[in-house]
Amino acid sequence: MPPKFAPLDPSRILAGLGDRARYFEVRVIDECGSTNSELVEAAPDPLGRIQVLACERQTGGRGRRGRSWLSWDEGSLTFSLRWSFEPGPHMPAGLSLVAGLAVARTLERLGGEGVQLKWPNDVLVNGQKLAGILIELVQGRGQRASAVIGIGVNLHVPQDAAIDVVGGVADLVGVLSGLPDRNTLLAMLLSELATLLDTYSSAGFAALRGAWMQRNAFADLPVLLSGEGWSQSGVCAGVDEDGALLLETPDGLRRVLSGEISLRLAP
Repeated sequence: MPPKFAPLDPSRILAGLGDRARYFEVRVIDECGSTNSELVEAAPDPLGRIQVLACERQTGGRGRRGRSWLSWDEGSLTFSLRWSFEPGPHMPAGLSLVAGLAVARTLERLGGEGVQLKWPNDVLVNGQKLAGILIELVQGRGQRASAVIGIGVNLHVPQDAAIDVVGGVADLVGVLSGLPDRNTLLAMLLSELATLLDTYSSAGFAALRGAWMQRNAFADLPVLLSGEGWSQSGVCAGVDEDGALLLETPDGLRRVLSGEISLRLAP
């Protein structure tokens, strides 16, 4: 029997945020195509709060490179937040890595073991994909620039789910001995995101690089990078202070900034 999860409830999510609740505007809807798309089109919060949209059933979730993000009724936690920032020399480089780190730290706080980060936007557990992240920038139209950070977490993956993911997928039911309800989990994720975004806004990704590197799934391993019409093999040397992937190649160290690239272990 699949586990039963309580419905998402904005009041319970805000209560779980405690003193941080005043910095958030939280909405929950029953169904939408994509929480990212909804927030990209939404007007910014007039009070400058972080806007959060969570959805019980997402029918058109999107991942990188035009892929779909699969979710299941009551088996997923899918949400997006819109965060405004002041343009600066380090903004918004490395933002997807910051979001991944927030998810990883939350899972570790709940007792999750073997949590890893795969550049630029996946959270793994022992090599299997548990969560994905999609960042979309929204130009201000006379207002502050903002980023929409979409996050999808597998809570319980049905046994008959057809998923084409290298390495397979993981879910929280199989990772945690005691799974919190989704309202508590979402509040914990938002609190950790707020903490890391504060650090990021003041000091850039450089201040969080070491924490990301500690969880690098491919650290010092042979990998294959591929894009449209090209590929490059090398050894994963981590990430730079702006979130660029560092690849050791026979021709020296290569920096890769574009996220529209496939990264996997070399065959």
